[in-house]
Amino acid sequence: MNSQHNTMKTLKVLLLAGAIAFGFSSQAQTKNIEGIDFPTAISVNGKKTILNGGGLRTKLIFLDLYVGALYVQSKTKDPNKIIMADEEMGIRIEIASKLVTQERFIEALEEGFKNASSGKSTANDVQKFKDFLKDEFKKGDIIGLNYHSGDAVYLYKNNKQLGKFEGLPFKQALFSIWLGEVPAQESLKEEMLGN
Repeated sequence: MNSQHNTMKTLKVLLLAGAIAFGFSSQAQTKNIEGIDFPTAISVNGKKTILNGGGLRTKLIFLDLYVGALYVQSKTKDPNKIIMADEEMGIRIEIASKLVTQERFIEALEEGFKNASSGKSTANDVQKFKDFLKDEFKKGDIIGLNYHSGDAVYLYKNNKQLGKFEGLPFKQALFSIWLGEVPAQESLKEEMLGN
């Protein structure tokens, strides 16, 4: 009887140790950026990409708009390498304020494309964003922009695929919004680069 009690006790200790270890391993799979947990790795087109860096996009100092994170196949601090690369990568954006409307998000993209230092986008691309992102934004919404090598940028909202934008030149212009010579926000660019 005593032996059975000891076996049960040992089993409970092992289960508890396993639960604690699992808890740590699941925590290690996310990184907290500005109060939001981001996965340390995501799959893009079946390829593993890792978190290069991320940060907060603000406006007028006091207004937090969103937290953006960059995923690449191998970490780098070279923005041009990321912008020009024809390989799987992604940008994940979590809306941090209810003041971020669909209209404001599109306006920011439009301005970003005008300032893009690489690649090419058209008025039609901006219109496609308007069409794909027609539903209102809520705090906590997640926008995903995943580039598939030799193919297109795929747009997701809350893990649902909404549409795609074909070609490497578009991907280069899109990633220039955050990483180009005139980025949406210099501090966010540096944080996405892991600086």
